[in-house]
Amino acid sequence: MICSVKQYSTITNGSDIFLRQSTRPPMQRSLLLPSLPVQKSLRSVISVQKALHVSAIESFGSLKPRTSLIKCQAYEADRSQPIESNIELPKPDTRSEAAKKLKIGVYFAMWWALNVVFNIYNKKVLNAYPFPWLTSTLSLACGSLIMLISWATRIAEAPKTDMDFWKALFPVAVAHTIGHVAATVSMSKVAVSFTHIIKSGEPAFSVLVSRFLLGESFPTSVYLSLLPIIGGCGLAALTELNFNMIGFMGAMISNLAFVFRNIFSKRGMKGTSVSGMNYYACLSILSLIILTPFAIAVEGPAMWKAGFETAISQIGPNLIWWMAAQSVFYHLYNQVSYMSLDEISPLTFSIGNTMKRISVIVSSIIIFHTPVQPVNALGAAIAIFGTFLYSQSKQ
Repeated sequence: MICSVKQYSTITNGSDIFLRQSTRPPMQRSLLLPSLPVQKSLRSVISVQKALHVSAIESFGSLKPRTSLIKCQAYEADRSQPIESNIELPKPDTRSEAAKKLKIGVYFAMWWALNVVFNIYNKKVLNAYPFPWLTSTLSLACGSLIMLISWATRIAEAPKTDMDFWKALFPVAVAHTIGHVAATVSMSKVAVSFTHIIKSGEPAFSVLVSRFLLGESFPTSVYLSLLPIIGGCGLAALTELNFNMIGFMGAMISNLAFVFRNIFSKRGMKGTSVSGMNYYACLSILSLIILTPFAIAVEGPAMWKAGFETAISQIGPNLIWWMAAQSVFYHLYNQVSYMSLDEISPLTFSIGNTMKRISVIVSSIIIFHTPVQPVNALGAAIAIFGTFLYSQSKQ
């Protein structure tokens, strides 16, 4: 005869391991089961994470009277069958993994290529038309226009935002505006390669601000990785043939501003469901609103008109194409970088950003025939290598 006995009334917790006197009433004998001897002495209570239940009691008539063979099978409270040991786990979908890696590779290739093209056209515009405040404004205006058209035509889904979202975005936009303008001012005064060498020192600003203003602590390896960053940037600055203090300070201010942008972004954007593409679009729109009055106050339409007439007489219609190209590519490379953040880890993104700077530095030196001394190149290599070490030790 086989029957099942299940009891759900008592569950023993892990903190109840002790010997105790049983206070339960004597178990009544069943007419169907042979009686089992009951002892009133001390008994141990077994501690388990989940309740275990007796699955089956089997009695065989061929055995001696009053003798029972009890066969117990244990199973968890949330299972209806004993636990099997030969469960096959689902195999990972190799096709989806390969597709994801391919997608990330395409993002990285687009990110680097678009950034290189932007820096080339941006430098061409600034060489012929040295108005960095207007150039920065046009970059943000072009990106804002592209996204507004995309939302209006439903090419991209418009984000669902509220007033709290824009309040949290405001300090991020202020820092983004300062960093963008400062970097453009720097590139209007010095070579593109030099600006990006100095901007590779951004991790040093990040650690210093986080340590002294936010009270965060880092492992020793992070602090040690700052030594080649600071040393390499210093060596590159001292040996730069076309050194300019305004260009140098612009790159340094850009580093500091982008550090605060990242801090404000982490604090203010927690819990939002806005995608990376729409987040950057909202950031561009708010930054454009902030920057426009300052650009008019610093440079103004009169200076823009006189400079444009001079540049057109020297360069020709190509200037208009350059200005449009640098504005479009600025938005595209930033949009792709924010979209890649949805797919990769911060460590992978940091490594990709380091490789991006290498591609920009090398391509700008080749295209603009920038004179580089061996010591200057060594300083750049040391600074970039330190940035790579920082990204590894930070994680």
